[in-house]
Amino acid sequence: MEGVSVDDKHKIVVAVDESEESMHALSWCLSNLVSHNSTTTLVLLYVKPPPIIYSSFDMAAHIFSADVIVAMEKYGTELVNSVMKRAEAVFRNFNRNVNVEKVIGSGEAQDVICDTVEKLRPDTLVMGSHGYGFLKRAILGSVSEHCAKRVKCPVVIVKHPHDKTTLPSNSSLKHDDGF
Repeated sequence: MEGVSVDDKHKIVVAVDESEESMHALSWCLSNLVSHNSTTTLVLLYVKPPPIIYSSFDMAAHIFSADVIVAMEKYGTELVNSVMKRAEAVFRNFNRNVNVEKVIGSGEAQDVICDTVEKLRPDTLVMGSHGYGFLKRAILGSVSEHCAKRVKCPVVIVKHPHDKTTLPSNSSLKHDDGF
């Protein structure tokens, strides 16, 4: 394509959490969206649950001592470190020109992911799918579905290979019309 300049710098946000699905999405992203001849900034986004806040009128404040709250915050930090180490192990296996940034947010996952994407303006958002069925998705909601509707960049939702909600292959479909 003569006269067309293609920007070889890309920014991709990958939402990661404790799940195997998010690590699979990261691996899929590195295999399919990051080319050898481009410089990609990969933003690993982890969202911690919102902090527990108690008022002086809340009975739970008397149940949770300062030691328990400190222990919960320490566990949250250890969880972040554990997820980021797992993510580092995934992208270390790929021989790509990738700059990695880590972003840690706190709050409701769907809101933090959408707000972060709005601020960072990446080329793509990549998320794993937990493969919840209709009922569980109706009760819990789908973070990836919410983000896909709200963010302005393309969203890739990567299904895990063992996702039970995928359709069977054509070879296993039975036709009643003799075909």
